[in-house]
Amino acid sequence: MSKIKITCDSTCDLTPELYARHDIEVVPLQIRLGEELRTDGLDVTADELFDFAKRTGALPQTCAVTVGDYEDVFRRHTADGGSVIHINISNRLSACHQNACIAAEGMENVYVIDSLNLSSGSGQLALSAAEMAEAGMEAKDIAEKLTEMRDRLDVSFVLQTLEYLHKGGRCSGVAALGANLLRLRPEIIVHEGAMTVGRKYRGSAEKTVLDYIRGRLEGNENVVPERIMVTHTAMDPAIVQAAMDLVRSLHPFREVIETSAGSTIASHCGPGCLGVLFFRKEK
Repeated sequence: MSKIKITCDSTCDLTPELYARHDIEVVPLQIRLGEELRTDGLDVTADELFDFAKRTGALPQTCAVTVGDYEDVFRRHTADGGSVIHINISNRLSACHQNACIAAEGMENVYVIDSLNLSSGSGQLALSAAEMAEAGMEAKDIAEKLTEMRDRLDVSFVLQTLEYLHKGGRCSGVAALGANLLRLRPEIIVHEGAMTVGRKYRGSAEKTVLDYIRGRLEGNENVVPERIMVTHTAMDPAIVQAAMDLVRSLHPFREVIETSAGSTIASHCGPGCLGVLFFRKEK
């Protein structure tokens, strides 16, 4: 059996420990702060992005991984006959998937997966791919399983500011909130690879986060109680802890994993964002 290498974009928002434990290689996007170009996960933090936006009034810009960069990664891991399974952020949110597909053209044993998701939703697929490879599954079978699993991902988050997502224009429905822009704390749901507005919450950051989690999990019998991600940006640690405690009280998850969103995701959702990301049961 040939060696299988799992790779993913830096948008997967897993922890360094998880990447290292499962030998997952991260292919970084670029972040532009004015005239300065930084690399997601290497030389820029979410706090630096927020400070830049506060100082300049301009939002950071994200740049997709280039075809050439993908080609370099794929060739390096297939040169000795190995296989690559690469997980991308949704094609409806970035050009990364298209570029990865172009890079993989003509290459054998490279499987490019459109997660139809973002952040640790895509990260869930990367972890699942690594676990299946570790269990001895063939690359083709893993790729087929991932395309089934992605449809069962439940990915959402609640925002404390709409400024970043509104200006970025990547979420249908945000602009329609209009005059309520500063008073509403909307739930954003990823559906069929795109972001839409779900429930709207009001109140303090802690209240809206806990209300949002109850709305996603309380009484929900369709939850797979295995692994759930609690992913956030620059959130008060006390609120994160309260969120983790509530998640554990609502379902007996085998793993409740806290992760911080990387610079790419943070540049679109802004500070104080928190989401719970898990799998739904098979129908």
